[in-house]
Parts: sequence; structure tokens; C-alpha cells
Amino acid sequence: MTTAAPGARTSTAGGRHVLVPLALAQFICSFAGSSMNVMINDISADLDTTVQGVQVAITVFLLVMAALMIPGGKLTDRWGRKRCLMLGLAVYGVGALLSAAAPGLGVLILGNSVLEGVGTALLIPPVYILTTLLFTGTAARAKAFGAIMALGGIGAAAGPLIGGLLTTAIGWRANFGFQVVVVALILLLTRTLEDPLPPDPDRPFDAVGAVLSAAGLVLLVTGILAADDNVWLMAGLLAAGAAVLAGFFGWIRRLERSGREPLLATSLFRDRVSNLGLVTQNAQWLVLMGVSFTVGAYLQVVRGYSAVATGGVFTAATLGLLASSLGAERLAKRWSQRALIVTGFATTTAGIVVLLLLVRAVDDIWAFTPGLLLIGLGLGLMLTPSVNVVQSAFPDSRQGEISGLSRSISNLGSSLGTAIAGTILVAELTNGGYAAAMIVLAAFGVVGLGAALFLPHDRPTGADGR
Repeated sequence: MTTAAPGARTSTAGGRHVLVPLALAQFICSFAGSSMNVMINDISADLDTTVQGVQVAITVFLLVMAALMIPGGKLTDRWGRKRCLMLGLAVYGVGALLSAAAPGLGVLILGNSVLEGVGTALLIPPVYILTTLLFTGTAARAKAFGAIMALGGIGAAAGPLIGGLLTTAIGWRANFGFQVVVVALILLLTRTLEDPLPPDPDRPFDAVGAVLSAAGLVLLVTGILAADDNVWLMAGLLAAGAAVLAGFFGWIRRLERSGREPLLATSLFRDRVSNLGLVTQNAQWLVLMGVSFTVGAYLQVVRGYSAVATGGVFTAATLGLLASSLGAERLAKRWSQRALIVTGFATTTAGIVVLLLLVRAVDDIWAFTPGLLLIGLGLGLMLTPSVNVVQSAFPDSRQGEISGLSRSISNLGSSLGTAIAGTILVAELTNGGYAAAMIVLAAFGVVGLGAALFLPHDRPTGADGR
């Protein structure tokens, strides 16, 4: 069990005031990842680009987050959690301002994909580290993570709705203005936040490992994006990515044998329960972002619906996710974490199947709502317990490492979901691409379900009075 760090609060009352800015930070980052899915036509027309160009911008944002999340988690130990949080918010805000004024796709990618991605990689690890340090006990931590994951999931699910409303009422650039306002509010709320652990400026940082891990992930996802252009290029990029990642693991083993501290300790992968939890996290976000992009692009490009109509359909997913996420504490007292994750994957996968069957049978935009509602309910059930399983497997001294790894795995899932589903959809946009993308996403849902079934049969948090 995780022990409280010196100076950390041991009750929810002491740490409750930090939940609002931390949850808002997760909300805005998740919002940024999905809101652009309903702006595809508007951005394409305004910036004279294509659906694939917008897909690249979305995927690169998610990829930058995934590639830099592990280094970002390590920097929290060296710079301090609050400092990383506020620096990340500042970089994110600059990126959002630049995106709002972007004259072309290149500047949009610089602002949204690069700067917002870097800012997110700096600010998200502190969110999870601070939550773990300030809330002790499975039930208290489940409640805290429930609030954060609820707003994170709502940001991803409601991103298309809010984005569609702003795009229709004002213009697609207003979405980035909205992000600037929220970031400014979070910065204001975090002024009085206290870091429970002092920074350690002498803590070593593995720059070589950071470069190798980031380069490997970038090559892998770029290879997937190249699938519909050149099969040989795709194969070359995937092989290069695998080789670089193999070199990364060889490098960190070399550092460990020499007694030096690597970017990522191999011992993090020796906990079976944590490993299974990481697989479920990756699959959850892969499915969520893959479905969001696929449905958003299909409705706008193939069916010709407006941004606000497309965003309105996602209300079903938002309501489902909100309903199940906000009940995280109550559900954790009645059901084990394994049961919640298994049920969540089963419900989500069923939702994808319903999306596929009903949309093919009924030519109406509202045919999307039953499937999206099930997906929202399923994801809301399992987002919090998956995070809790992973974070609670390690002591406070290793929260920087595991938080960075956990968020990197989740964001890698997001970027893979957009890259894989988007590549399939764009390649065959008007000829079965929607069905093919949904079938692949359902398969990943089954993979997540399989991993969840191997989790141990833990007890509900209320079973022992904690």
C-alpha cells in the first residue's frame, strides 16, 4: 500500500481545494484532443487543407503528449510538481493563442500540436502525482481520481459538442479562445496550491533516454499515418520505430547496470497488476478517441452535417460518461475495481457494435445516440479504477515515474486511436471506411476486456471499511 509522503495530507478535506484546478487541467487537455473532430470541414476550408491534414494535426497533438509524458513525469521530481504544472499551463496557453490566430495548417500544427502537446506533457503528470500524494486510502483516492477522470472524460466526450457550438456560433478559432480562458482560470486557482514534496534539483535526468523514447513513438505513429500513402514507407517507419524503442530499452538497462538512474526504470514493468492496468488504459483512450474521430469525420464529410449537429450527437456519450464517472466513489464501495473495468469494456464494445449495426440500418443522425450512450457509460465505469490500479501499485517515491508512464500509455492510446481509425476512414471515406474503422475499434475493445479479465479479484473498497 502507498504510504503518505512527509508533509502530504492524509484526508480528503485537506486536499479537496486542489481538485478543482487539477480536474479542470485534465478537462481542457482532453477537450483539446477531441473538439477538433467537429471542425474538420471548417478548418479544411479556412486553411485550404484536407481531412487528412486536420487528422495529422490532431494525431500529432496526441502523439507529442504521449512522447513527452514520461520525461515530463521525471521533471516533476527535479523542478517540483507545482512549477511543472504552472509552466505547462503557460506553454499550453501560448499554443492556444497561436492556434487561434493561425493563418495556415503549419502554424496550427505548431500551436496546437506542438506547443499545446508540450504544455500538456508538463502539466498532466503533476495532476496525478498531487492527487496520489494528497489523498490516501483506496476509497479517498478513488473519489479524487473519479472527479478528475470525470472531467477528463467529459472534456473528451463533450469536446465535439462544445466545439460544434462555438464553431457554429462564432467560428472554429473560438475553440482555442475558450481554451485560453480556461487555462487562465486554472493558473489563477493554482496560485495557492502547495507542493507536498520539495523539488530535488540535483535529481539526474536521462536526456538520451528521453530522446530515444520520443523518437521511437513518433516513428511508430507516423508509420501508421503513412499507411494510405505508401506501404513501403509505412513498413520502414514502423521498423525504424521498433528499432529505436529497442535501443531505448537497451540504453536504460545499461544505465541500471552501471548504477545510474534511467528515464524509466525497468522495475516499473515487473508488477503484473500494473501492467494489466496500463493495457486497459491504452485501450480505453484508443477506443474513445478513435470513435470520436471516426464518427465526427463520417458525419461531416460523408453525411454533410454541420459542426453543431455533429457535436450534438456526442451529447449521448457525454451524458453516459458523466453519469457513470460521478458515481465512481459509490461504485467503488459496491464493486471491485476488476468488476468495474470488465463491465466497462463489455459495455463500450457493445456500444461500438450498436453504432455499426444501427447506423447501417437507419439513415438518421439520431441512430448514433444509443451506441454513443453505451460507450460513454462503459468508459465512465472504468476510467477511474484503471488509473487507481496503476497509481496505487507504487509508493510515493515512484509516483513521478509511474504517473508519467501511465499518462504516456493513455495518450499513446489516444494518438493510436486517431491514427489507426483515421487512416482506415480517410483511405476509404465513402466506401466502407466507417464500418472497417468501427470493426477495428471493437477489436481493441475486446483486447482491453481480455486484459481486464486477468486482473486479480480485489474487494470493493467498502468491504473492509476503508
